[in-house]
Amino acid sequence: MSAPALDAKLDAVRDALADRDGVVVAFSGGVDSSVVAALAHDALGDDAVACTARSETLPAEELDDATRVAEEIGIRHETVTFSELDNPDFVANDDDRCYHCRTMRLGKMYEVARDLGIGTVCDGTNASDPGEGHRPGLRAVEELEVFSPLLAHDITKDEVREAAERYGLSVADKPSMACLSSRIPTGLEVTEEKLSRVEKAERLLRTWGFSQFRVRDHDGLARIEVAPDELDAALDSDFARAAREHLTDAGFDHVTLDLQGYRTGSVSPAEEGDGPDLEQEYPVRD
Repeated sequence: MSAPALDAKLDAVRDALADRDGVVVAFSGGVDSSVVAALAHDALGDDAVACTARSETLPAEELDDATRVAEEIGIRHETVTFSELDNPDFVANDDDRCYHCRTMRLGKMYEVARDLGIGTVCDGTNASDPGEGHRPGLRAVEELEVFSPLLAHDITKDEVREAAERYGLSVADKPSMACLSSRIPTGLEVTEEKLSRVEKAERLLRTWGFSQFRVRDHDGLARIEVAPDELDAALDSDFARAAREHLTDAGFDHVTLDLQGYRTGSVSPAEEGDGPDLEQEYPVRD
């Protein structure tokens, strides 16, 4: 898209936000919500508030990122704490897990908004999201009447990243990061133990310099996914040894590497029946 066309879209978002008495932005610190927060801060100044919901499914590093990016933008940043594990429908981990999670998370945003006397909650849903397969979380956005300015003004993911670069945001190129529960295959119960060991496992990959990755928890078997261009690094014997030892210490029984590489939704119902994964196993020593 040409620069003037994107300028017009961004101006339209600012104008739409400026018509509100204030907004609370559901703020993960990812590129989408960060651009919404920056636009809201432009439009409303101190009447724009970024809010991050803390729970067992949010990695500590993501909360740190959200805090840092809010400071980059200059927007007021609040946090609210809740637990998805209090909801048995979420714990059951069926096809609508994301719906239950998003409903609770956005419900907390509305509580913060009411406390602040603000009538609008915004999120970072963009124009590319509705076409990306099974997205039950979007149903929660619609039901709760959350304002999605990027979607409303037809701003795609690529345009969001371009806007982030214009703002000089450090997350402009940050890969998408779903909550930790997305690492647990549908139908397997979500527990604090599983979430904790996945977070510890992914911290290792981050420390080793991987940029796009997931560690899937198949009831005690860890399946490491990394971007295809990072597979050689994952096959390195030193990393294999570190992964085996670290993930065993974290509570996994077996550690494997998925040779298909990272892809979104690889434990979702839509991908069941696609055939066996090609894995290299890092055996756990007795």
